[in-house]
Amino acid sequence: MEKGNDYEFDVIKDPAYTLLHINLANGQPVKAESGAMVSMSSNCDIETGMQGGMFGAFKRKALGGESFFQNTFTAKDGQGEVTFAPGYPGDIKHIPINGETWFLQGGAFLASTPSLTLDTKFQGLKGLVSREGMFFLKVEGNGDLFISAFGAIVDLDLDGDLIIDTGHLVAFSGNIEYDVKRIGGMKSTLLSGEGLVLRLRGKGKVYMQTRNPNAFGKWMLPFIPVNKK
Repeated sequence: MEKGNDYEFDVIKDPAYTLLHINLANGQPVKAESGAMVSMSSNCDIETGMQGGMFGAFKRKALGGESFFQNTFTAKDGQGEVTFAPGYPGDIKHIPINGETWFLQGGAFLASTPSLTLDTKFQGLKGLVSREGMFFLKVEGNGDLFISAFGAIVDLDLDGDLIIDTGHLVAFSGNIEYDVKRIGGMKSTLLSGEGLVLRLRGKGKVYMQTRNPNAFGKWMLPFIPVNKK
């Protein structure tokens, strides 16, 4: 088992069909995305709620691509355990949060220490026409954060500039500056298949996913049966 700020945990079966296993001490809670639970010990209680109230939950759902509700699992009358997985084939990464800020692409949040706060962050006006939307999830506080990705997660130590397709971005540390831009001229923007990209600048950590959900959806489209009625 690995040791985080708050939890003992294992990340197994990575990187394609990864499962997160968390050990809970007596009375210890863990917060997770709705529908992420795979299994839990019989002495764990589950409570469903909206972090930040109705307005905060609505913002994360409508703007950040997350579920309206989140579940909190708490071990009662002894130690417990719970396992989580995303709803798609992919990887899971642990990020220890120690007072800093992290930004996540919508859908990347899997589980965390309940005290971590999740809010939305505006990408800028160019993000209004981005395929992936115009908001990031903003995570702050102290504790353990677990993120998920479509495909394997690749981590980079950024020191300078990086251009990344928004469909491959998973998360980056809050000390990195960013802006949404075109990949080239108008012809490249319209015909290259890349559209808008993200330019990251500064020094910090970046997590990318090896598969793009939008590209995968386009690849799958010819194989989906069409109802001719």
